Amino acid sequence: MSHTSHEKSKLLGRVRRIRGQVEALERALDAEKGCCEILHQIAAVRGAINGLMAEVLEDHVRAHIADPAIDSDAERQQGADELIAVLRTYLK
Repeated sequence: MSHTSHEKSKLLGRVRRIRGQVEALERALDAEKGCCEILHQIAAVRGAINGLMAEVLEDHVRAHIADPAIDSDAERQQGADELIAVLRTYLK
């Protein structure tokens, strides 16, 4: 996905923050923290993952479907088909 390369540092920053949140969740579970605290951490991780997904999905739509420079219907259709496949998996 070439369009992610120009956003690489921003996306990697998001992934690193998500890793930190997951590690904090692991520490909370290991320390047997309360259910409420653990649930909040799980919700935060889920929100961060959803935000990352939304960012990459938006980039995909802009680069592979909506870009006016795409002059091939087949190329645009491929971008749409890829998006549909990912969304079906993500929404399961």
